[in-house]
Amino acid sequence: MEFSWDIIVSLGLVVLAHSIVYVFVMKKRAKSIDGRHVVVTGGSSGIGVCLAMECVTKGAHVTIIARDEKRLKAAVDQLELVRQRADQKIQYRSLDIGGDYEEVARVLAETEETVGPIYALLNCAGMAICGVFEEVSVRDVHKLMNVNFFGSYNCTRHVLPKMKRAREGIIVITSSQAAMFGIYGYGPYAASKYALRAMAETIAMESREHGVSVTLALPCDTNTPGFEEEEKSKPRETKIISGGGGLLKPEDMAKAILQDALKGNFISTVGAESWLITMLGGGLLPWDGFFTNLLHALVIGPLRLVGYGLHKYFNSIIRKCAKEDRAGDKVESK
Repeated sequence: MEFSWDIIVSLGLVVLAHSIVYVFVMKKRAKSIDGRHVVVTGGSSGIGVCLAMECVTKGAHVTIIARDEKRLKAAVDQLELVRQRADQKIQYRSLDIGGDYEEVARVLAETEETVGPIYALLNCAGMAICGVFEEVSVRDVHKLMNVNFFGSYNCTRHVLPKMKRAREGIIVITSSQAAMFGIYGYGPYAASKYALRAMAETIAMESREHGVSVTLALPCDTNTPGFEEEEKSKPRETKIISGGGGLLKPEDMAKAILQDALKGNFISTVGAESWLITMLGGGLLPWDGFFTNLLHALVIGPLRLVGYGLHKYFNSIIRKCAKEDRAGDKVESK
């Protein structure tokens, strides 16, 4: 994305101020997962397996869940390499978490019998199918909702009452920057991620007084197998709009998510651009701390003009692509 130098400098100062407030005022003590049972969905690849590795490194007992058993076995082999103690339990379960709730509950209960109560649930399973709204098949839309929304819903539905009764627990719901505002080509996908955002906000409000913390992870484009698959269905306009932010390493995203989850932060983002989009697109998100919210109150007015500029920029890309397509159609018709 192209910004003027004035905007870049202003953004830099805002991010610096935010960082200073965070480091010196809002820094929290992280919880320990050493010896606790952590379940990671989507744990066979991408951000999920990186999160699982971070948890194993911190001494947790880890269960990873996904559908592909071959990938799960390979992921467990990776996790064994960072094992901290001989008594750490590392296991996998092959499961369609977006399917029947009773089956999901049965498998999760089985893991609890062998490893112990689930202290942290890290919902990372997800997928993306892109395309102009009316061109995405109804079947694919149902698939998106089953994997992205119902997968997280089913697992969270099982663990939440138990965590409330125990008065402790951590839940991570991995949404996307696409939950902040709709982008060309992301219609049904963005809808599934908006649903996760709403679910996370609701659960956080309902569970805080019961000792359960909820973290909403909002990753930007990350270099994962899922992203490679997503690229295959992206319209040209979508690739141009989303391509300016670069690709984040899954290891970096995983570290940030786990750090925020262990500190009890509701929002987890990485990078200045993600922070900006999250702040502009989530005015009612429960950001932690008075000073953080004071900072937002001071800067969100001027930054609203940046949001206006972003939409103008995106619309110019769409118009340019449409013009090129019309020109191409005229050449083909001759």
